[in-house]
Amino acid sequence: MLDRVEAFISGKILQFLSQPTARYAPFFSPDAELVRKTLQPGDVVLIEGNTRLSAIIKFLTQSTWSHAMLYVGERSGDCAPGGEPNVFLEAEADTGVVTVPFSKYLDFHRRICRPVGLNEEDRRKVIDYALKRIGEQYDSKRIVDLARYLFPYPPVPVWFRRRMLAIGAGDPTKAICSVLIAEAFASIRYPILPERVSINGKTYGMAPYVQSEVEHIRKHGLYTPRDFDVSPFFAIVKPTLAAGFDFHSVEWDPPGVTDAELQQAAQ
Repeated sequence: MLDRVEAFISGKILQFLSQPTARYAPFFSPDAELVRKTLQPGDVVLIEGNTRLSAIIKFLTQSTWSHAMLYVGERSGDCAPGGEPNVFLEAEADTGVVTVPFSKYLDFHRRICRPVGLNEEDRRKVIDYALKRIGEQYDSKRIVDLARYLFPYPPVPVWFRRRMLAIGAGDPTKAICSVLIAEAFASIRYPILPERVSINGKTYGMAPYVQSEVEHIRKHGLYTPRDFDVSPFFAIVKPTLAAGFDFHSVEWDPPGVTDAELQQAAQ
């Protein structure tokens, strides 16, 4: 009886948190075909979500991004109900680990983060690791894990905000963070956060406090979408630039100030 009550309350909380916030509009969303052509298997795609939970994650991580997905590309027999191929793998609190079509996040602001130096075999290992997790369901019955998100702007110090994502012992934390993707790259020993490493004979280190934070994040699975954005090991790929952007070809609407007008104003 108690389990049913807990499941009911947790379901209601999750339903509330999954509702879109009012007046969301993406900052910028490039042409869909341009994005499709730019994506490569193994890319991590960050999303600026529009739900109540997304707003809280963005606040706690002080970031634009609230969700991360892995681009796995088209696979035979893996299609959405409408027949569109599923190309992204994601993990969310309400669905667990699933693949979804490109159109699900068509109108969202997004960022492509690309691991550098991976060969075809490396990419396949990362993707295969993640695909093996499809179908895993996260425990969404932990009221403590879900209820903490009902307070969108908790009065906690900055250093504690990331830890707010892991208070409690249930698995919904893993479902809304980037743990699965981080684990997939860890399977081939590809780094995400800065490490004490030697590159070309030169040792790169960090301040003791930063090193301690990184170790804490890795140990407790506190990876967030922001980590891929700021990682020194992932390249930020912008489809508009990748397609060969030339600012001389820009047509302003309304027309912008001409070079001659700028020169005249400067005199």
